Amino acid sequence: MLYADNVSTNRDTQFKSRSMANAPDTKKRSRLFRVFRILLLLALFCGLLLYLVFILPFWGIPFNQSRHGRVPLTPPWALECWLWEDDINTAARVKELLEGYAKHDLPVRTILIDSPWSYRYNDFKVDEDRYPEPVKFFHGLKDQGYRIVLWMTCMVNSRSKDTRITKSPQFFEEARSKGYLAGNGYQWRWWKGTGGFIDYSNPNAMKWWHGLQKQVLDWGADGWKLDGCDTFFSGKIWKIPVPFNRTFSGWMTTRQYMDHYAREEYRHGLTRNPEFAILVRSIDQPWSHPEGFAPLDAAPVTWVGDNRHTWAYKDRGIEGAIADILQSARLGYCIIGSDVAGYHGRSNPDDVGPATSALLGAWAKSANTPVAATNEFGTAADNDIAPNVYIRWAEFSAFCGLFLNGGHGERRLWKRTAPELEIIRKFSWLHTELVPYMYSHVVECHNGGQPLMRPLSQGRFHYLFGGDLLVAPIHADKLERAVSLPPGRWRYLFHDHEILQGPAELKREFPLDEFPVFVREGGVIPLTVTRSYTGFGDTNSAGFKTWLIYPGGNSQFTLWHPETHPKPEKTTVTVQTGQSLKIEFSGRREPHILRVFSTAKPARVMLDGSELTEADSWQFDAARERLIIRTRDYAQGRYEIFATPGAATTGHTSTL
Repeated sequence: MLYADNVSTNRDTQFKSRSMANAPDTKKRSRLFRVFRILLLLALFCGLLLYLVFILPFWGIPFNQSRHGRVPLTPPWALECWLWEDDINTAARVKELLEGYAKHDLPVRTILIDSPWSYRYNDFKVDEDRYPEPVKFFHGLKDQGYRIVLWMTCMVNSRSKDTRITKSPQFFEEARSKGYLAGNGYQWRWWKGTGGFIDYSNPNAMKWWHGLQKQVLDWGADGWKLDGCDTFFSGKIWKIPVPFNRTFSGWMTTRQYMDHYAREEYRHGLTRNPEFAILVRSIDQPWSHPEGFAPLDAAPVTWVGDNRHTWAYKDRGIEGAIADILQSARLGYCIIGSDVAGYHGRSNPDDVGPATSALLGAWAKSANTPVAATNEFGTAADNDIAPNVYIRWAEFSAFCGLFLNGGHGERRLWKRTAPELEIIRKFSWLHTELVPYMYSHVVECHNGGQPLMRPLSQGRFHYLFGGDLLVAPIHADKLERAVSLPPGRWRYLFHDHEILQGPAELKREFPLDEFPVFVREGGVIPLTVTRSYTGFGDTNSAGFKTWLIYPGGNSQFTLWHPETHPKPEKTTVTVQTGQSLKIEFSGRREPHILRVFSTAKPARVMLDGSELTEADSWQFDAARERLIIRTRDYAQGRYEIFATPGAATTGHTSTL
């Protein structure tokens, strides 16, 4: 027993010795655990604080599903070409621009009048030094068929920059004293002065605000460009800016104010004009508002902010514009664009390489270039936009919902280079011709379908423009472009004789006057053609709807007629291939021209059971491989086209 007790005592002693030896390590681990726990709690607290004071009020994430409703029906006029400039804001410059564009046959539907145009910012009273006889000026533009969009923000200024009236404390105090401003008149210094935020939740404030707007709306303004002061909406706690403030309806966050801004201006505009539109931001760099600036339901037309006259993403050039536009499309915005050639800045010295310079220098002016303009090329005093940047940006914008030609820099194309004038004119008209195609996708998106632009995962900056066109924008000073074709059979839009089988990777050069756009085999594309620049018709096409048809299997397109907006009517065209080619129209009737791809002249062309006469009703263009059918009236709209026995009609397939 004594031996056992001794053994037990020794074991206890050894255990206690080990315990005492391990005690410092245990205490050290305990202290480290407590420090880690404190740091974790501190990080969680800071994260929660960051979320509550910034992410939630500024971005609204994740409680912003109410912002992702149906997109509006964009009026067709807003899908045509816009024009503006931001160097000289006067009636004389507007007149010079519009007369010059008309003289050189450049299409313009909308003139955007940017700031400053009023006596002080957002008093909505036209500065008659800049725009003399404003009633006559507005009515004159309307009589010529132009649409007018005016710049505005949500600020009531006490001090304005660059306007005729710079100090306006009485204007500001009137709004503040009556409770029309958020935060009891809390002021923010912005790029056009200092002022307070109009309170969109206050009915009396809105009555006053809409009263200020009434005159220019009465004169015929068709829309507002809503610039980005709403993102500055804030208050202060202990002199620290915070993204919320008190309004008539209670506390309001920056995100909520941004939604009120777009929705209220759009809502009120529609009460004055059923074709009213607002131009608002969608995405302007992904980190600023990743959820999107404007709510989808108040975003009939959007642009992506202030890009620069250059190429690279890091410089906010065309790559930045493309990236922001495609991200906007992923969020669900339908009609998106950017300032053609960028809003401001100078092109970099290496934006035009030697090869491009040689092409520009060797450009032969076409017969369409007016003789009177030949001596004016290159006389711009500040030619700060590289010609190839302007050209490629315009080509890209032809395949965006918004073609917004404007910003700083020379916008009088007849004072730039011959290739710029001719190529930009060609793609401006192509964009104009595509309005029926674009508007049809606007209606489909409004009804719950996909947006007009549909980014693809394969290929850098690749996207579908509607269901039938693949676009791979050129975003650098290179003629060669790598293109990733999706599955299916494709044709290059500008030389469509060859079938390209996808999926496939290809590299090819695209001349300055062409762009990487591919049409899906089976594509059906409605156009409104009135000129010959694009090759899809000519002046004799006016008064007809032109249909590009690329037979392949069975396909269908529903045209929603732009001229019937805001209650659009439809025509559906169904194409079936087999022993004969069948094309059937249903719905609203109108004169049309069918441009059907075919490598061989048909044996017979039937309409509603009766054979059409060659030359009178149809012709075959062997060089372009087109069957062209012109029809003014029809009973049922059922075509049947019979091929010549033994003739192939689909064309050559490339294996790449």
